Amino acid sequence: MAIDRRREAGGGGRPLPEENGSVPGAVGGGPAAAAPPGPPPANVAGAEIQAVPVPPPPPPAACSPLLLDYDGSVLPFLGGLGGGYQRTLVLLTWVPALFIGFSKFSDSFLLDQPDFWCREADGQGNWSGSLAPSHANHSGNGSIFPPPGLPTPAGGNASECDCHEWHYRIRAGLVQNVVSKWDLVCDSAWKVHIAKFSLLVGLIFGHLITGCIADWVGRRPVLLFSVIFILIFGLTVALSVNVTMFSTLRFFEGFCLAGIVLSLYALRIELCPPGHRFMITMVASFIEMAGQFLMPGLAALCRDWQVLQAVIICPFLLMLLYWVIFPESLRWLMATQQFEASKELILQFTHKNRVNTESDIKGVVPELEKEIARRPKKVCIVKVVGTRNLWKNIVVLCVNSLTGYGIHHCFAKSMMGHEAKMAITHNFYADYYTMAGIALASCLAMCPVVGFLGRRGGLLLFMILTALASLLQLGLLNLIGKYSQLPDSGMSDSVKDKFSTAFSIVGMFSSHAVGSLSVFFCAEITPTVIRGGGLGLVLASAGFGRLTAPIMELHNQKGYFLHHVIFACCTLICIICILLLPESKNQNLPENIPDGEHYTRQPLLPHKKGEQPLLLTNSELKDYSGLHDSAAVSDGISENTTANGMKSM
Repeated sequence: MAIDRRREAGGGGRPLPEENGSVPGAVGGGPAAAAPPGPPPANVAGAEIQAVPVPPPPPPAACSPLLLDYDGSVLPFLGGLGGGYQRTLVLLTWVPALFIGFSKFSDSFLLDQPDFWCREADGQGNWSGSLAPSHANHSGNGSIFPPPGLPTPAGGNASECDCHEWHYRIRAGLVQNVVSKWDLVCDSAWKVHIAKFSLLVGLIFGHLITGCIADWVGRRPVLLFSVIFILIFGLTVALSVNVTMFSTLRFFEGFCLAGIVLSLYALRIELCPPGHRFMITMVASFIEMAGQFLMPGLAALCRDWQVLQAVIICPFLLMLLYWVIFPESLRWLMATQQFEASKELILQFTHKNRVNTESDIKGVVPELEKEIARRPKKVCIVKVVGTRNLWKNIVVLCVNSLTGYGIHHCFAKSMMGHEAKMAITHNFYADYYTMAGIALASCLAMCPVVGFLGRRGGLLLFMILTALASLLQLGLLNLIGKYSQLPDSGMSDSVKDKFSTAFSIVGMFSSHAVGSLSVFFCAEITPTVIRGGGLGLVLASAGFGRLTAPIMELHNQKGYFLHHVIFACCTLICIICILLLPESKNQNLPENIPDGEHYTRQPLLPHKKGEQPLLLTNSELKDYSGLHDSAAVSDGISENTTANGMKSM
C-alpha cells in the first residue's frame, strides 16, 4: 500500500524505487540488485529496447569546380590551341578525313549502274536490243554523310532481260565494277540496292553502339579498334566471291567506319577552345570533300573495283601509328574524374609544349593532387532520359538531321527529273561534280552565316530555305503545270523544268547545311560525359534520313510524292523546334549533365537597352526540383509578399 501511495504521489509516471533499494517487479519477489549511485535511469522496468538509428555515411564531397572548368582553367594552362602539341593533334584528326571521303563516296563507283546490252542480240556486240542507259549514284557532299544517290531506273522488260551473257559500258572510270562482275541487272538489279542498304545500316548501328562505348572506355580505344577492324573487313570486301558476301562485309565495313568518324569528331571538338571549334570542324569537312573530288581520278587509275577497294582501305594502315602518338581525350578524362590518368596526360602536354608549371596561376595541378584518389564516374547516354531540357535538345537536333538528309533525296530526284530522264547532262562526271559543287557551296556559305548568326540562327535560316524550296516545288510547280495546259497561257513544260531545277538546287544547298550543322550543334550542347552517345544518336538519325534513298529505289520510286510531302511537313515542325534550342556560340562545352541542363534559350535578337528580358540567363537560373516542398517553405513567407518576391498591392 505504501508503494501504491508513492506511485500516486509521483503522478502515475515512472515507478519510484523501494526504500530498501529494491526495484519493483524483481523476479521471484527477491531483493533486486542495488541501484547504482546517481539519478535512476528512465524506463528501466518494463521498457522495450529500441535500436539507436545509425546516421547514413556522409555523401562524398563534390569535385572541385576548377577541375571541371576545362575551357576556363585547364585548357588555358596548357596553352590553348596555341600549344604545338595541340596543333599536332588537330592535324592528326584532319588527315583521316581524306580516307573517310574515299570510303563514303565509293558506292558511286563500285555500284554504278552501267549501260548494258545482250551480246547474243548481235554477234558484233553492237547496241541492237540495248537497254536504256541509267543514271547511277552520283552524289556529292562534304559532311558526315554524303547526300542520297540519284534515282536508278528499273531494268528492262522481260524480253530484253532474256539473255545469258551481257556486255557493259561503265561510265564511272572503271573497266569492271560490282554490277558487271555478278550481272546485277534486270531481275538481279534489286541486289544493288541491298548492297547500298547494307553499308548505311552498318553506319547506323556503328554510330549508336560505338558512341556508347566511347563514353564508357574512351575515344582512343574506339578509334584504334575501329581502324584495325576496318582494315580486316575492308580488304576482305575486295576478295568477295558473290554479292551476298560483298553486302555482308560492307555492313561491317560501315560499322567500323562509323566508329572512326564518331571518335575523330568527338576528339576534334574536345581539343579546341570555344572560338575555334566550328572552323576546325569545317576544315575537316573540306578535306573530306577533297576525297570526294579526287575519287573519280582514283577510280580511273585503278580501273578495277577490287583494286579500287584495296586502295581506299590501305591508307588506314597509317592510322595504326595513332596507338603510339595519339593520347586519350584529356577533357573526357577530367569530366569522368579519372584524375590519375589526367595528371599523367597533363604532364605530357606541359612537356611537349614546354609549359612552365609555375605559370599555373589557378592551381590546377595542386587541386588535381587533392582529388587524385577519387573514383571515376562514367555516365551512359540513357541517363539523359531523366533530364528536363537536355533530352529535348538532342531530340530536336536528331529530327533536324533526319529531315535534312531525308529531303535531300527528294531534291536530287526532282533535279534529275521525275522519271530519271532529265539529267543535267548525260555525262557521269558532270552529274557527279554538280552534286559535289552544290555541297562545296553549302559548306562555304555556312562559314560566314554561322559566324554571324550563331549556331541556332544559322540552322534556322537554312531550315527556312529548305522549307520554302520544298513547298514551292510541291505547290507552285503543280500550279504552273495546270496553267501550262491552257492554250493561251504562254507557259511550257520547259518553264516548269527550269523552276524545278532552281528549287532543287536551293533545296539541296540548304538541306546539306541543315544536316551538317545539326551534327555539329549536337556535339556542342551534349555534355562531355555522354558526347559519344549524343553524337551517335544524331549521326544515326542522319543515316536513317539517307536510308530513304535506296528504299525508294528498291520500290521503284513508288510513293515518291508522299515521301516529299512528309519531309516538307517535317521542315515546318523543325522551324518551330529550333527556336527552343540554346545558343552554343563562344560558350564553354558542358562537361557533365548538370552543365548541359544549364544551357538556356536566348532571344535571337538582343533586347534593347532598358528592356526587361523575357528569358532567364544562366546566373538567374533556379533549381525547381523541390517544388513538392513548397508547402513547407511557404510558411516562412510573409503574408504581404507573393511567391516571386514581389510585394502585393
